[in-house]
Amino acid sequence: MTTTDEPRVLIFDTTLRDGEQSPGATMTHDEKLEIAQLLDDMGVDIIEAGFPIASEGDFEAVSAIARNAKNSVICGLARANFADIDRCWEAVKHARQPRIHTFIGTSPLHRDITALNQDEMVARIHDTVTHARNLCDNVQWSAMDAIRTERDYLCRVVEAAIRAGATTINIPDTVGYTLPEESAEIIRMLLERVPGADQVIFATHCHNDLGMATANSLAAVTAGARQIECTINGLGERAGNTALEEVVMAIKVRRDLLPYRTGIDTTKIMNLSRRVSQVSGFPVQFNKAIVGKNAFLHESGIHQDGVLKNVETFEIMRPADIGLNETNIAMGKHSGRAALRAKLADLGFEMGENQLKDVFVRFKALADRKKEIYDEDLVALMADQAANTDSDYLQVKWLRVICGSDGQTADLKMLVDGAEKTASTTGDGPVDAVFNAVKEIYPTKARLKLYQVHAVTEGTDAQATVSVRLEEDGRIVTGSAADTDTILASVKAYVGALNRLRVRSQKTAPDADVKSVSYHL
Repeated sequence: MTTTDEPRVLIFDTTLRDGEQSPGATMTHDEKLEIAQLLDDMGVDIIEAGFPIASEGDFEAVSAIARNAKNSVICGLARANFADIDRCWEAVKHARQPRIHTFIGTSPLHRDITALNQDEMVARIHDTVTHARNLCDNVQWSAMDAIRTERDYLCRVVEAAIRAGATTINIPDTVGYTLPEESAEIIRMLLERVPGADQVIFATHCHNDLGMATANSLAAVTAGARQIECTINGLGERAGNTALEEVVMAIKVRRDLLPYRTGIDTTKIMNLSRRVSQVSGFPVQFNKAIVGKNAFLHESGIHQDGVLKNVETFEIMRPADIGLNETNIAMGKHSGRAALRAKLADLGFEMGENQLKDVFVRFKALADRKKEIYDEDLVALMADQAANTDSDYLQVKWLRVICGSDGQTADLKMLVDGAEKTASTTGDGPVDAVFNAVKEIYPTKARLKLYQVHAVTEGTDAQATVSVRLEEDGRIVTGSAADTDTILASVKAYVGALNRLRVRSQKTAPDADVKSVSYHL
């Protein structure tokens, strides 16, 4: 049982900033606001809502999240210059609890990039943190690539940030290079050697390049760090960030060795995991800890027998602890609207009457094509409804594909900004034929970077979830769709990605050099 005597570990979620920097994981404005609200409701202490100077879209999203947040501290990221910090403050200042997060690369590699010597960098840290503190009482400072920074110099820059007024000091493992013992040793060293270290909160921000982000984060906590920076599903650049669900559940399950507490309502984890996966277009691997599809499944006869006799023989946590419905009861074409509403509520989807009406129509259409509809089918249905709407610039209205050994043809009808257009094309396979039809209707230079199909459930009538990743002029987006017809799901995912690409191409960054600077921590 958690007690108030246990030290509190703050959960700093950066899904909307570091997580969104995963190539193709860009979220729309409304999706960012929705995820932020879910994080706020779940009890996340600090939400890093974005990098306000990166683009007008980022600024607007951070500003809207700041205005809407009820409980969480809302944080924006800024490089170590006055323009970034001022823009960040403009975005977060309306939050009930705003925070400015400013950073600079302190390792020899990063000092070379910034062309600052050690003394010049210390002066830059002092000036920029002081400037941030004059705007906001809550200032976080990060030493980017701290793990590869000389220990004596790391102590020096941390002291400079504390003296300038930083209230949280973040020690990032920017490239996922450290090991647990080293992660703990660095935090312990800073607490022992840096004057004023006992007056601030130390944070840990780990990347997963060597698969040890969770272990490194927890090791830092045991050494005295009291803030973990993480993302839902471990989303993030390269191999990703520390996964929120992993560190939170590790603290919950292993209180004997991790006598700490968080403010997270863990029963909301599963719904958030699914929603982030849907809006980012990044499927959760089946064997992913905590939230993977197989995390609570037992196929071995010995395991099944043990679980039936005593669930604790092979399960260290209950599915209900993370909000996973323990009874996966199938629904069908005879199920009514009330049953659908109750089932969706169990899965974490709350909706008004008009939205339920639209979902019910899609549910009935799916039920006519499938014998049984399981929880996973409903999650896929909700994802498809959210990703492909009647207000999209590009919409798929009708499709016919003819396949055979003598060739494949596709006839497609689409709406382009409300205007009906058709195309008839051939291709090297049915998917290629359909994609060619889309390109004939809506010419694009976008290159296909990923085409991925997952069966939602078992059986020949299973829904397929398709993910499509496109790249154009350095912009990478992902679209996804679900249907029992894999080809139809494919074209809807492709068109969904094109819609996202169109939105992104309309946004311009006010600071032209932002894209050329590495700003992940």
